[in-house]
Amino acid sequence: MQDPNPLPWGALDRFQAQFIVRKATGTSYNNYVAKTKLITKGNFASKTVVSVEWVGSGNLTSKLNADAELNEMISKQSVKDATIYVEPTEVAVRIRGKWDDHIAFGITKELFEIYDRIAGHIKSV
Repeated sequence: MQDPNPLPWGALDRFQAQFIVRKATGTSYNNYVAKTKLITKGNFASKTVVSVEWVGSGNLTSKLNADAELNEMISKQSVKDATIYVEPTEVAVRIRGKWDDHIAFGITKELFEIYDRIAGHIKSV
């Protein structure tokens, strides 16, 4: 008898939106590494974001922490969407969130505005 719900083999349907900001980082990679640290309340499905703090080393982290309006925008997002990573490469800086499957994958207008604001801070560093 064959299993009607077989486990997937090979590539899984996981997607991730990455926003690329062209910026030569040179040897100062550490200036462009940042991640949100979420202060939450509630448990499991009822967990909500209360406030956001940026963790990392360098000038970008201090600029992101100083932007109270940006952190307020992020705190209105779900826990999954509020988890944001900023990572440098040699010629650009990548802004990304968590992985999604094909059903949940998408970028809202509010999330795009958050990423755009982060990109502005990256350009100014």
